[in-house]
Amino acid sequence: MTDTMDEVRRLLKQDDLPGAVRSLRPHAETAPIAELAKATRALAEKAGFKDLADAARKAAKRSHEPQALYDFGYACVERGIAFLAVAPLREALGLLPDSRTLLAELVSALEDEHRHTEAAALLAARGDRLPAWPETYLLVHNTLFAGDLDTAESLLVGLPAPEDPQWAPARQRQTRQVLRSGQARRAQRSAGHPDPLGPADLRGWHYGLTGGLLGTLSPYGWDAGMTGRYAYLGDTLQLCRQGLARLGLALDAAGRRPGCVSLLPGRSDRILGLAAAAVLGLPAVPYRPDRADTLVVAYDLAKADPDLVRTLHARADGQILSEHATCWTGPPAVSADFSTLLCQVVVPPWRDDDRPEEEIARDVVAADPALDGGDGTAPPDPDEAFRAFAAGVAPGWLAAPRDRIASPGPVPSSRFA
Repeated sequence: MTDTMDEVRRLLKQDDLPGAVRSLRPHAETAPIAELAKATRALAEKAGFKDLADAARKAAKRSHEPQALYDFGYACVERGIAFLAVAPLREALGLLPDSRTLLAELVSALEDEHRHTEAAALLAARGDRLPAWPETYLLVHNTLFAGDLDTAESLLVGLPAPEDPQWAPARQRQTRQVLRSGQARRAQRSAGHPDPLGPADLRGWHYGLTGGLLGTLSPYGWDAGMTGRYAYLGDTLQLCRQGLARLGLALDAAGRRPGCVSLLPGRSDRILGLAAAAVLGLPAVPYRPDRADTLVVAYDLAKADPDLVRTLHARADGQILSEHATCWTGPPAVSADFSTLLCQVVVPPWRDDDRPEEEIARDVVAADPALDGGDGTAPPDPDEAFRAFAAGVAPGWLAAPRDRIASPGPVPSSRFA
């Protein structure tokens, strides 16, 4: 750990706080906790996080005391570095194996790291001693997000209603996710998918967990850990047009015909909204939260005004939300009903184009809607298969609040390896 601590100090002297944090990740569960706490204290002091610095200082001195370990792990989770919380919380739970508080916090840290299989195994190991709320609820959640729908379904059947009403929305959300995942599996079977809701079924899991339709799959880097997602994307007019073509297929397959396109105020949103109105043959109107029977078009909700995004959580009657580029590593506050693609970072094709929005929108409409052949590693994604899937899940589509889903789900990626 000495070499690692030296690396942390070196990076902190260079004011490279993110680099210093990254340098600790490979050692987070192998280094002595006292040494890990010392390094974390240095990070926290540099960042001005007094709570974390204090907790790390105490853990470094009392690395065998459950309370000090818990406080350290809790502070790491709260400050967004959950990977540093796992080891101290696991150590504390080993010292107090019956502590529900420690168990819950360790599960929270694993969830933040998208280590759902480990979280589910930790909870399942309690067997019949596992309380219903929230522990069995968390077991259902992590089992589903680990990709085991059958077990999640059976566990959910036996989960009683919560006595505490604050858990009611969580139960409703979880029930919707399990039911949608079942719908997605049946729809993918009907669409001819080779492994419905398997570890490479990005579209099926995206619908099951978020309730949204994923229009296209990235044809690049499929077998290099992307599995249909983009990392950094320099967007093109062609991709925008392809997304609108798939959106039209989805609306047709589901028997939906909105009366207008609602334009959000952002420049990129307006460009894409104007293009969508032209492609779909609908009038374009300004966005209003209570407007019914409308298609709301966003380019990237992560870049939109947070106050505006909050108005999209509960849909107006007949309202459909389409987002072109959905961030899968830092999802927006609401899940869109339709997403063209999933990416980490996107650069709009008109970033340096100062022409009027209407002119750029016409270029989008005129672009080639044919899908890119990619690098040859991705499986085919024909229109017929997408249409069949959209038709298969249509009865459950647009039937729930647009909850934010923080985890990318069971489909693995190199980002969260």
